[in-house]
Amino acid sequence: MRDATSKDPRSGDRRAWSHHEPFTPGFGPGPGFGPGFGPGHHGAPGHGHGGGGRGPGRRRGMRAPRGDVRAAVLQLLGEAPAHGYQLMQWIAERSDGVWRPSPGTIYPVLSQLEDEGLVAITHDQGRKLATLTEEGRAYLVDHADELGDPFGALKAEVGSQVDLRKPMEGLISAVRQLARSGSAAQQEAASTVLRDARRSLYLILADDDDDAPATGDGVA
Repeated sequence: MRDATSKDPRSGDRRAWSHHEPFTPGFGPGPGFGPGFGPGHHGAPGHGHGGGGRGPGRRRGMRAPRGDVRAAVLQLLGEAPAHGYQLMQWIAERSDGVWRPSPGTIYPVLSQLEDEGLVAITHDQGRKLATLTEEGRAYLVDHADELGDPFGALKAEVGSQVDLRKPMEGLISAVRQLARSGSAAQQEAASTVLRDARRSLYLILADDDDDAPATGDGVA
């Protein structure tokens, strides 16, 4: 589990803070669970409901390219000034929850936009407030086609993907029930099933890798 503690994002601090794991308290390694099972670290495949590029069930929502984050921030600030935390909330709302950029993504973008003169950062009751400058508003108009609609494009992309959250939630529910009321033999059997399932998932990923064209400098 990732251990990243820092200030509350609403303070304007650019560092990451503690992330809540996608499972309720008490779920994780315990009697009947195979080694390594439970809330995975930030890069573990298959553990969680959001994130980007981390296997089934992304932990924090899809991670969009930096250019898309820039476009989203500019468009949102064109509607109203905002704190970094508000921008994160608005992006999640506009994308129906599938895009949840982290503070480590939002705050560097705001700093870059400030350096370019497109955004002004002021202090509002101890928090940093980002406001689009006149130059920023002109940029938003002049580059409207280039910026596009980052939210619509993302939702269209996600709409074509298989949602693994419901089957994952069903699996978690069954495991919790076994952990609470199952016998030792049942929990041991469940542990075997879970280990086998994890291996099977990695084999699916390995099959994709095997289908990729081989590269190298060797001569046949």
